[in-house]
Amino acid sequence: MQARMTNPAAVLPEAMKGINALYKAAHSAGVPQSTLELVHLRASQINGCSACVDSGARAMRKGGESDERLFSVAAWRETDYFTEAERAALELAECATRLADRPDPVPDHVWEAAAKHFGEAELAALVLWIATTNFFNRLNATTRQPAGQNWS
Repeated sequence: MQARMTNPAAVLPEAMKGINALYKAAHSAGVPQSTLELVHLRASQINGCSACVDSGARAMRKGGESDERLFSVAAWRETDYFTEAERAALELAECATRLADRPDPVPDHVWEAAAKHFGEAELAALVLWIATTNFFNRLNATTRQPAGQNWS
């Protein structure tokens, strides 16, 4: 696949300042890196963003994730590979990504499950990271950014 254009964030370098600020904020609130990587991968799978699925899985593997966990993110409910906190974060990511799927996009029971495991700053970081992932997914899918890119 060939990209339709250069990634919009690279075309408009001022956009990178905001993106980098969101990234830094979301990654500095105490949520484990592995949890942030899990929600990034799951949202990217839902959105069909090959570039983010590829880069997310590579980052997870580089961070020491097991093949079992990597291969089962899409079926996280049916495995024993994830902690209760990770499960709550994954469910929050799914709901926040699929906003149009139900009248109450993020039901109270989903929010409450996440709030059992994460404080306010951590919840803020998760929500920001899920939203940022969805932002990346939309940029990449719209412009057909191919998998296998070096994002550094």
